[in-house]
Amino acid sequence: MRSEISLASGAKLKLLDRNMSKKKGLSLEEKRSRMMEIFFETKDVFQLKDMEKIAPKSKGITPMSVKEVLQSLVDDNMVDTERVGTSNYFWAFPSKALHARKRRLEELETQLEDGNQRKKALQQAVDKAKVGREVNEERRDLLKELSALKPQRDQLKAELEKYRECDPQVVEEIRKANITAKEAVSRWTDNVFAIKSWAKKKFGFENSNLDKAFGIPEDFDYMN
Repeated sequence: MRSEISLASGAKLKLLDRNMSKKKGLSLEEKRSRMMEIFFETKDVFQLKDMEKIAPKSKGITPMSVKEVLQSLVDDNMVDTERVGTSNYFWAFPSKALHARKRRLEELETQLEDGNQRKKALQQAVDKAKVGREVNEERRDLLKELSALKPQRDQLKAELEKYRECDPQVVEEIRKANITAKEAVSRWTDNVFAIKSWAKKKFGFENSNLDKAFGIPEDFDYMN
């Protein structure tokens, strides 16, 4: 008698739980679980249209989500499917589902272990980076001293720039530049005298007339 009461109470609780689930809406995982119950309880083969009729009535799965839930089970290798002619047939057996769940569990455990290892490595890297960067009185004083030295360094660099002209290397660069400039001036002086000589012979012009016509100074000559 007590056993019958317990069974009746269990059935009522299960029914009540399903009614509450219908009101609040089933999660995707709940829908997947209930659809697998259909396959396990019937041990039958179904088409999509069959499942769209059975799942809403017996398991409270909304008709619009049946196809999506079924496809997710196929993608996870929980449900097998085969196309025969123009129709697709679906079936699942407890042993196959158990094997798929076990494989999925192993994959998740591997991913979890990898995640833990990465977390451990990152934590070690963070701890290592913190070494020597602890906030203490000595470090605070050193940082303060460093901040005070930066303006002094900038000032010294500015003063050093002023005296670069006394740098032997800079002086040598200036000397070479002067030599190059003097050589260029000498070439142009040669050209001017050559043109004056040619014009004098060709047209009989005097030097003074040429200098005046072309704006050449009277004291124009080579640089010493």
